[in-house]
Amino acid sequence: MEITFLGTGAGIPSTKRNVSSAALRLDSGDTWLFDCGEATQHQILSASITLSKITKIFITHLHGDHIFGLPGLLGSRSFQGGQSELVIYGPKGIKSFLETALRVSNTHLRYPLRIEEIEDGIELNEKGFTIRTGLLEHGIESYGYRVEEDEKPGTLHADKLMQLGVKPGPIYKKLKDGESIELDGHIIRPTDVIGPAIKGRCVVICGDTRYSNRAVDLAKGADLLVHEATFSQDKPTLAHDYYHSTTVEAARVAKRAEVSWLIVNHISSRYQDEDERQLLNEARAVYPNTDIAFDQMTFQIPLKKAGSI
Repeated sequence: MEITFLGTGAGIPSTKRNVSSAALRLDSGDTWLFDCGEATQHQILSASITLSKITKIFITHLHGDHIFGLPGLLGSRSFQGGQSELVIYGPKGIKSFLETALRVSNTHLRYPLRIEEIEDGIELNEKGFTIRTGLLEHGIESYGYRVEEDEKPGTLHADKLMQLGVKPGPIYKKLKDGESIELDGHIIRPTDVIGPAIKGRCVVICGDTRYSNRAVDLAKGADLLVHEATFSQDKPTLAHDYYHSTTVEAARVAKRAEVSWLIVNHISSRYQDEDERQLLNEARAVYPNTDIAFDQMTFQIPLKKAGSI
């Protein structure tokens, strides 16, 4: 599982940062997109991402820098031969926006498109994952998404099975599936030969927001939190007035939520290359396990060890 940042700027594109989008690539080979600002499909051309592999798009809110790339990307996915269903989740209004854009532009998709409008606190169950939504604090409805991977079975200890006289074959699968077996009058239970379960990974991606206790609750214990930090720590009033967060506020969310790692993004174009070290240092002073995102940056979310929590 890894996340690639396709756009990390706030509001308008700059020469260094495109507007908001991030791609979460799963072990299955599928890609889930989070937001789709203008020119996201251009950013994808520079990444090892295939449009046909994008199966779900999660929109945090309906400001243009998060959705204006959607109609073009949907059309290109069709032109490139995409045939599998694409599901888009987003706040109320996303369905009207897309249906109007596709109708007015006479864009016909060759694949099924399903658009689901979300609310606060809903739970989406996808194969191997549970996704929860959380309403944040912005000028319009803005959501965060908590993506939780299902728990994985522990390691099957083949050496123990060999000692018990069990040869590789269908019995191994039965044990992995949780079934007990009988061998020479003895019962072998899965717990006898399988190690502790492996807890799934958890990624939380927040839309635009002021500092919010809701974000803390949504991100509790996550392996990775992606949180906006539009402004530096010396601009708290500006951040509050425009419904955004500072570097320090993003770090406070991560600290209170006890996440493993924080990546700040949605950086205002007022900050240039020479300012980014200062922004990062501000966040790290509060929460050391912090990185600042840049376009085309990829972050690996490592597998947990057996028995970890």
